[in-house]
Amino acid sequence: MARRIGILTGGGDVPGLNSVIKSVVYRGTENDCEVIGLRRGWEGLTHLNMEDPASRDHYVLPLNRENTRTIDRFGGTVLHSTRTNPSKMSELPEILKGGSFPKTVGDPAHPESSTTWDVSSQVLGNLEKLRIDYLIAIGGDDTLSYAARLDQLGVKVIAIPKTMDNDVQNTEYCIGFSTAITRATAAIGRQRTTVGSHERVGIFRIFGRDAGFTALYTAYVTSIRCCIPEFEVNIDKLIDLLLTEKRVTPSNYVLLVISEGARWEGYWTQEYGDPDAFGHRKKMSVGEALATEIRNRAGEDSIVSDLTYDLRSGEPDFVDKMIATTFGNMALEAILQGQSGVMAALSHGCYEMVAIPDPKLGARRVDLASMYNTDRYRPSYANKSGMPIFLTKA
Repeated sequence: MARRIGILTGGGDVPGLNSVIKSVVYRGTENDCEVIGLRRGWEGLTHLNMEDPASRDHYVLPLNRENTRTIDRFGGTVLHSTRTNPSKMSELPEILKGGSFPKTVGDPAHPESSTTWDVSSQVLGNLEKLRIDYLIAIGGDDTLSYAARLDQLGVKVIAIPKTMDNDVQNTEYCIGFSTAITRATAAIGRQRTTVGSHERVGIFRIFGRDAGFTALYTAYVTSIRCCIPEFEVNIDKLIDLLLTEKRVTPSNYVLLVISEGARWEGYWTQEYGDPDAFGHRKKMSVGEALATEIRNRAGEDSIVSDLTYDLRSGEPDFVDKMIATTFGNMALEAILQGQSGVMAALSHGCYEMVAIPDPKLGARRVDLASMYNTDRYRPSYANKSGMPIFLTKA
């Protein structure tokens, strides 16, 4: 039976998204499936006006072998992306103004909490008008939290996890993670010469709002210390460890990678700006805060480098391209088998279809007991026999 499949990418871009899209299209055309690209994430289903040709062109892109043939050679997403949250729209698009949608009124005592609308009925209506039989949603915990909502509303949804934070529940791997580590490792390798030339403490800030996987794995392969959100370090001990290592290093320098959500006693993650559609605000540079502590407490200067957006730009590495291609094929096969409410995943080191994560679980976090040496503030290298390739079981 012919099937009409919708596919979208939401949240931050990562390398490998186009490989997923291409593999779904190629396998779909071999199995009598039509694939419709929904552009700009969930916005494509909230702002779309099916009666307006310009709106359809803006948000709907029929996909075929011809227009996806070369997309896997590049990073980013050909479908574009937004952080739209249909269940908590802080501002209604023109097409929806005047409509009757469930509303949550913000608390007057907290100006940052605004009135929001749940426009899921608009999403369901557009899916019906587009005659979408199955929806493939590619995203991180925020994007997939709404995929879980649609699953509860009866939409046939298949999820594919992507985020270089690698913190989606129910899977040991998310698309974008390997490329982020590859890029971070290369950047640290290049900047060693500058940090060493000036005999400084090199602090590398890296993404990781709630989980420290990206910082931890970068530290693992570069043999440096790291600070992650899951563990509150003792600031005096951290500085002592760093400066002791610095003194015994022939070039008189030391390196540290730190998650943006890292913390120590007396310091909490500071934020600024308005919250996004999922309630997240931008974080101040924890790297600069640590550099100030080192200067004030020990009189040592630091070089702070933000390893952020560059880590998710450009083409994917081998691991991301392989896993992205496989996840796309798994999603198509799940559709052919009549499955829904499932997510492509790595579990115990093996490919598997699992349940879409429950949003109430929040982000997956580093297992300190097996992965982080809380005494030395380093990754744990011991006792890895029998563990899956990405070192932790989902």
